[in-house]
Amino acid sequence: FLSTLGPPENIAINSSTFYICNKKMNCFKIIVLISSTIFMTFTADAQNTTPLNSKNAYFSSGCFWCVEAIFESVKGVKEVISGYSGGFTENPTYEQVYKNFTGHAETVKVIYNPNMVSFKTLVDVYFASQNPLQYNGQGPDHGMPYRSIIFFQNKEEQKASNDKKKALRKELGQSIAAEIKEFERFWEAESYHQDFEKRNPNHPYVKAVSIPRLERFKCMNGDLLK
Repeated sequence: FLSTLGPPENIAINSSTFYICNKKMNCFKIIVLISSTIFMTFTADAQNTTPLNSKNAYFSSGCFWCVEAIFESVKGVKEVISGYSGGFTENPTYEQVYKNFTGHAETVKVIYNPNMVSFKTLVDVYFASQNPLQYNGQGPDHGMPYRSIIFFQNKEEQKASNDKKKALRKELGQSIAAEIKEFERFWEAESYHQDFEKRNPNHPYVKAVSIPRLERFKCMNGDLLK
Protein backbone atom coordinates (compact mmCIF):
# COMPACT_ATOMS: atom_id res chain seq x y z
CA PHE A 1 0.00 0.00 0.00
CA LEU A 2 2.71 2.51 1.00
CA SER A 3 4.74 1.84 -2.15
CA THR A 4 1.96 3.38 -4.24
CA LEU A 5 2.50 6.73 -2.53
CA GLY A 6 6.12 7.10 -3.58
CA PRO A 7 9.51 6.90 -1.85
CA PRO A 8 9.59 7.34 1.94
CA GLU A 9 11.35 10.71 1.79
CA ASN A 10 8.44 12.22 -0.13
CA ILE A 11 5.76 11.04 2.30
CA ALA A 12 4.64 12.90 5.37
CA ILE A 13 3.02 10.09 7.33
CA ASN A 14 1.15 10.58 10.54
CA SER A 15 -1.14 8.25 12.40
CA SER A 16 -4.27 10.02 11.22
CA THR A 17 -3.37 9.90 7.54
CA PHE A 18 -2.33 6.26 7.66
CA TYR A 19 -5.42 5.28 9.61
CA ILE A 20 -7.76 6.94 7.11
CA CYS A 21 -6.06 5.37 4.13
CA ASN A 22 -6.03 1.99 5.80
CA LYS A 23 -9.68 2.29 6.69
CA LYS A 24 -10.62 3.05 3.07
CA MET A 25 -8.70 0.03 1.87
CA ASN A 26 -10.45 -2.19 4.41
CA CYS A 27 -13.84 -0.87 3.37
CA PHE A 28 -13.05 -1.72 -0.21
CA LYS A 29 -12.09 -5.24 0.79
CA ILE A 30 -15.25 -5.67 2.79
CA ILE A 31 -17.38 -4.51 -0.14
CA VAL A 32 -15.64 -6.93 -2.46
CA LEU A 33 -16.17 -9.81 -0.06
CA ILE A 34 -19.84 -8.98 0.43
CA SER A 35 -20.39 -8.62 -3.31
CA SER A 36 -18.75 -11.95 -4.01
CA THR A 37 -20.80 -13.68 -1.35
CA ILE A 38 -24.04 -12.27 -2.71
CA PHE A 39 -23.16 -13.27 -6.24
CA MET A 40 -22.17 -16.82 -5.28
CA THR A 41 -25.29 -17.31 -3.19
CA PHE A 42 -27.53 -16.07 -6.00
CA THR A 43 -25.86 -18.34 -8.51
CA ALA A 44 -26.26 -21.43 -6.33
CA ASP A 45 -29.90 -20.62 -5.60
CA ALA A 46 -30.63 -20.08 -9.29
CA GLN A 47 -29.34 -23.56 -10.09
CA ASN A 48 -31.34 -25.35 -7.38
CA THR A 49 -34.56 -23.36 -7.12
CA THR A 50 -37.79 -24.80 -8.48
CA PRO A 51 -39.83 -22.28 -10.51
CA LEU A 52 -42.61 -20.46 -8.68
CA ASN A 53 -45.80 -22.53 -8.26
CA SER A 54 -43.91 -25.67 -9.23
CA LYS A 55 -42.75 -28.89 -7.63
CA ASN A 56 -40.45 -31.66 -8.82
CA ALA A 57 -41.17 -35.39 -8.90
CA TYR A 58 -38.80 -38.15 -9.98
CA PHE A 59 -39.67 -41.46 -11.65
CA SER A 60 -37.83 -44.36 -13.31
CA SER A 61 -39.85 -46.56 -15.65
CA GLY A 62 -37.72 -48.02 -18.40
CA CYS A 63 -36.35 -45.88 -21.24
CA PHE A 64 -36.55 -42.20 -20.36
CA TRP A 65 -37.37 -41.29 -23.97
CA CYS A 66 -40.74 -42.98 -23.46
CA VAL A 67 -41.39 -41.74 -19.95
CA GLU A 68 -40.54 -38.12 -20.77
CA ALA A 69 -43.11 -38.00 -23.58
CA ILE A 70 -45.82 -39.58 -21.42
CA PHE A 71 -45.52 -37.14 -18.53
CA GLU A 72 -45.26 -34.17 -20.89
CA SER A 73 -48.72 -35.07 -22.21
CA VAL A 74 -50.31 -34.65 -18.77
CA LYS A 75 -52.21 -31.53 -17.70
CA GLY A 76 -50.34 -29.54 -15.08
CA VAL A 77 -46.90 -30.79 -16.11
CA LYS A 78 -44.68 -27.91 -17.16
CA GLU A 79 -41.54 -29.72 -18.24
CA VAL A 80 -39.88 -33.13 -18.07
CA ILE A 81 -36.11 -33.62 -18.03
CA SER A 82 -34.35 -36.92 -18.69
CA GLY A 83 -31.52 -37.97 -16.43
CA TYR A 84 -30.18 -40.50 -13.96
CA SER A 85 -30.82 -41.27 -10.30
CA GLY A 86 -30.80 -44.02 -7.70
CA GLY A 87 -27.12 -44.95 -7.99
CA PHE A 88 -23.75 -44.06 -6.50
CA THR A 89 -21.72 -42.43 -9.29
CA GLU A 90 -21.44 -38.65 -9.57
CA ASN A 91 -21.81 -37.00 -12.97
CA PRO A 92 -22.68 -40.27 -14.75
CA THR A 93 -22.64 -40.53 -18.51
CA TYR A 94 -25.18 -42.42 -20.61
CA GLU A 95 -22.56 -44.99 -21.57
CA GLN A 96 -21.70 -45.64 -17.92
CA VAL A 97 -25.36 -45.98 -16.92
CA TYR A 98 -26.20 -48.18 -19.92
CA LYS A 99 -23.36 -50.55 -19.04
CA ASN A 100 -24.59 -50.67 -15.42
CA PHE A 101 -21.39 -49.20 -13.97
CA THR A 102 -23.16 -46.57 -11.85
CA GLY A 103 -26.13 -48.13 -10.06
CA HIS A 104 -28.32 -45.42 -11.59
CA ALA A 105 -31.59 -45.94 -13.41
CA GLU A 106 -32.79 -43.82 -16.31
CA THR A 107 -35.01 -41.27 -14.55
CA VAL A 108 -37.20 -38.31 -15.41
CA LYS A 109 -37.58 -35.12 -13.42
CA VAL A 110 -41.20 -33.96 -13.71
CA ILE A 111 -41.73 -30.24 -13.06
CA TYR A 112 -45.42 -29.72 -12.33
CA ASN A 113 -47.95 -27.24 -11.00
CA PRO A 114 -49.40 -28.74 -7.78
CA ASN A 115 -52.48 -26.54 -8.19
CA MET A 116 -53.29 -28.42 -11.42
CA VAL A 117 -52.03 -31.94 -10.79
CA SER A 118 -51.13 -33.72 -7.56
CA PHE A 119 -48.22 -36.03 -6.82
CA LYS A 120 -50.79 -38.78 -6.23
CA THR A 121 -52.11 -38.30 -9.78
CA LEU A 122 -48.56 -38.43 -11.14
CA VAL A 123 -48.15 -41.79 -9.39
CA ASP A 124 -51.36 -42.92 -11.11
CA VAL A 125 -49.90 -41.78 -14.44
CA TYR A 126 -46.71 -43.66 -13.66
CA PHE A 127 -48.41 -47.00 -13.11
CA ALA A 128 -50.94 -46.48 -15.91
CA SER A 129 -48.13 -46.02 -18.42
CA GLN A 130 -46.08 -49.13 -17.61
CA ASN A 131 -46.24 -52.85 -16.98
CA PRO A 132 -46.22 -52.83 -13.17
CA LEU A 133 -45.31 -56.53 -13.03
CA GLN A 134 -42.10 -56.32 -15.07
CA TYR A 135 -38.93 -56.32 -12.97
CA ASN A 136 -35.70 -54.66 -14.09
CA GLY A 137 -37.08 -53.18 -17.28
CA GLN A 138 -40.01 -52.09 -19.39
CA GLY A 139 -40.88 -53.60 -22.74
CA PRO A 140 -37.77 -54.51 -24.70
CA ASP A 141 -35.42 -52.68 -22.31
CA HIS A 142 -33.98 -54.98 -19.67
CA GLY A 143 -31.50 -54.56 -16.84
CA MET A 144 -30.94 -52.47 -13.72
CA PRO A 145 -30.68 -49.15 -15.62
CA TYR A 146 -34.31 -49.68 -16.71
CA ARG A 147 -35.77 -50.75 -13.37
CA SER A 148 -38.87 -49.06 -11.97
CA ILE A 149 -38.47 -46.60 -9.08
CA ILE A 150 -40.71 -43.96 -7.54
CA PHE A 151 -38.58 -41.48 -5.63
CA PHE A 152 -40.22 -39.79 -2.65
CA GLN A 153 -39.08 -36.53 -1.02
CA ASN A 154 -41.32 -36.49 2.06
CA LYS A 155 -43.64 -38.73 4.09
CA GLU A 156 -46.72 -37.71 2.10
CA GLU A 157 -45.13 -38.78 -1.20
CA GLN A 158 -43.89 -41.99 0.41
CA LYS A 159 -47.39 -42.82 1.65
CA ALA A 160 -49.05 -42.00 -1.69
CA SER A 161 -46.57 -44.25 -3.50
CA ASN A 162 -46.90 -47.15 -1.07
CA ASP A 163 -50.71 -46.89 -0.98
CA LYS A 164 -50.93 -47.12 -4.77
CA LYS A 165 -48.48 -50.01 -4.89
CA LYS A 166 -50.45 -51.92 -2.24
CA ALA A 167 -53.74 -51.27 -4.06
CA LEU A 168 -52.29 -52.57 -7.32
CA ARG A 169 -50.90 -55.65 -5.65
CA LYS A 170 -54.34 -56.41 -4.22
CA GLU A 171 -56.03 -55.75 -7.57
CA LEU A 172 -53.63 -57.82 -9.67
CA GLY A 173 -52.84 -60.49 -7.09
CA GLN A 174 -49.11 -60.28 -7.86
CA SER A 175 -46.11 -58.41 -6.55
CA ILE A 176 -45.44 -54.97 -8.04
CA ALA A 177 -41.98 -54.34 -9.45
CA ALA A 178 -41.54 -50.64 -8.64
CA GLU A 179 -39.20 -49.71 -5.81
CA ILE A 180 -40.25 -46.90 -3.46
CA LYS A 181 -37.02 -45.09 -2.69
CA GLU A 182 -36.02 -41.86 -0.98
CA PHE A 183 -34.76 -39.27 -3.44
CA GLU A 184 -31.11 -38.26 -3.14
CA ARG A 185 -29.91 -36.57 -6.30
CA PHE A 186 -30.78 -36.25 -9.97
CA TRP A 187 -28.19 -35.98 -12.71
CA GLU A 188 -29.41 -34.42 -15.95
CA ALA A 189 -28.71 -36.52 -19.03
CA GLU A 190 -26.85 -35.36 -22.11
CA SER A 191 -28.61 -32.75 -24.23
CA TYR A 192 -29.30 -35.13 -27.13
CA HIS A 193 -31.56 -37.19 -24.85
CA GLN A 194 -33.85 -34.27 -24.03
CA ASP A 195 -37.19 -34.25 -25.91
CA PHE A 196 -35.82 -37.17 -27.90
CA GLU A 197 -39.15 -38.57 -29.02
CA LYS A 198 -40.45 -35.16 -30.07
CA ARG A 199 -37.31 -34.35 -32.05
CA ASN A 200 -36.84 -37.80 -33.58
CA PRO A 201 -40.28 -39.16 -34.55
CA ASN A 202 -38.79 -41.36 -37.27
CA HIS A 203 -36.15 -43.00 -35.09
CA PRO A 204 -36.71 -46.80 -35.27
CA TYR A 205 -36.97 -47.18 -31.47
CA VAL A 206 -39.32 -44.23 -31.18
CA LYS A 207 -41.60 -45.63 -33.90
CA ALA A 208 -41.54 -49.17 -32.55
CA VAL A 209 -41.62 -48.55 -28.78
CA SER A 210 -41.98 -44.94 -27.60
CA ILE A 211 -44.91 -43.79 -29.72
CA PRO A 212 -47.00 -46.97 -29.21
CA ARG A 213 -46.42 -46.74 -25.44
CA LEU A 214 -47.51 -43.09 -25.44
CA GLU A 215 -50.58 -43.80 -27.57
CA ARG A 216 -51.67 -46.65 -25.28
CA PHE A 217 -51.48 -44.31 -22.32
CA LYS A 218 -53.41 -41.55 -24.11
CA CYS A 219 -56.12 -43.96 -25.21
CA MET A 220 -56.80 -45.07 -21.62
CA ASN A 221 -56.33 -41.72 -19.85
CA GLY A 222 -57.92 -38.99 -21.98
CA ASP A 223 -59.10 -37.04 -18.93
CA LEU A 224 -55.50 -36.44 -17.85
CA LEU A 225 -54.22 -35.07 -21.16
CA LYS A 226 -53.41 -31.47 -22.04
